[in-house]
Amino acid sequence: MPDDKNRPDHVQSSAKTRDQYETYPYPARNPEDEDKRLITGSPGNWDEVVHFVFGGRDPSAQTKSGKIKILVAGGGTGDALVMLAQQARDRKAKAEIVYIDLSESSRAIAEARIKRRSLEKNVTFVTGSFVDLASEYGPFDYIDCCGVLHHLPDPDAGLRALADALKPNGGMGLMVYGELGRQGVYHMQEMMERLNAEAGGAKRLNFGKALFNSLPGTNWLKRNPFVGDHIHGGDAGFYDLLLHQQDRAYRVDEVFDFVEAAGLRLQNFIEPMRYDPTTYCSRHDVLDKAMHVPFRERAALAELMAGNITKHIFYVVKAKNKVKPPVPSPELIPTFTRIEGATLARSVAKTGNIKITFTGLSVTRTMPSASPAILSRIDGKRSIGEIYELFDPKPEKFEFNAQFAVMYSVLNAANLMYLRHPEKK
Repeated sequence: MPDDKNRPDHVQSSAKTRDQYETYPYPARNPEDEDKRLITGSPGNWDEVVHFVFGGRDPSAQTKSGKIKILVAGGGTGDALVMLAQQARDRKAKAEIVYIDLSESSRAIAEARIKRRSLEKNVTFVTGSFVDLASEYGPFDYIDCCGVLHHLPDPDAGLRALADALKPNGGMGLMVYGELGRQGVYHMQEMMERLNAEAGGAKRLNFGKALFNSLPGTNWLKRNPFVGDHIHGGDAGFYDLLLHQQDRAYRVDEVFDFVEAAGLRLQNFIEPMRYDPTTYCSRHDVLDKAMHVPFRERAALAELMAGNITKHIFYVVKAKNKVKPPVPSPELIPTFTRIEGATLARSVAKTGNIKITFTGLSVTRTMPSASPAILSRIDGKRSIGEIYELFDPKPEKFEFNAQFAVMYSVLNAANLMYLRHPEKK
């Protein structure tokens, strides 16, 4: 085998990345914890996938086999894999899931977590690069790739490989790092390259910790409250955030270019409110020009205004795929995510507002007067029309629809509510 120094740069980068996750599987997970909690998040939350990728329709009902085929690309220690497999079973969806990752150590943890939940029947584990293997195991209805593409020697080639493995009517949930919110991270990585580029494993970790602890309070990383894995994520979190040797970040414009170059179309960012300039500034005289430009331009401005976006989470479909996320109509069923409806209804009834917090920023929105009554009637089974019929006395239908639309726009923008079509019987 040739010495690593004599290998092409991209091979060296892949080897360093693999070796890192063999030594420090990330994120650190204990399979026994599966007995007491399910880790959920974005991308990959089932309701999000249905909403953004499949237009609110049951994905398995759109396939000839009645099954949905899923790829977890760069699955690491298994967060997305476990979430998707468990939620599929909870919803009685027939899902076949393929997990691909470079690291044997990470795969072992992911397998143990899946076995702990007795979910192994419909999961195939593969060790290797999804860039090389995705098409071999595809095509897929849904591909989940969270926090991986930005660690590839050639992220564009990686995304093209995933796009090639995607069915025409399928889609992907992706996450890549955001540049502005990670202020100081790349300064730390550059310092490591200048001071101790050759070190790996425990030596690199120990040197990195010593360097971080010696930094003055004026250092950008020390002043950045929006990143915390180096503080709360153990050794694996510290290494992944600050000591990675193959790592890049994206601005909003670069995300759009990245997606479009692979023949894909961006459906939306998760927590769309964060990509709306009006979240940060309510002065119309300031924002007048910003509100009459394409979404891409508004989102790029919002990122500049916010300063706290550390990662971009978004869903994409093939450029020719015409599916759109659903909008409120009487036959659609509203569902909550990350929140309990009765609790939210009581809170809104008391204050008339909802307070939304993300990455250190709190935003308050006034809710329509009918919101508590609507929220208390949402059970994930009733349609919007059926919820209206429960009112006694009934408001004017146009007034109910208008209030529901405003309420939904706030909750959907905060990633708290989605819509789906009823299942066909």
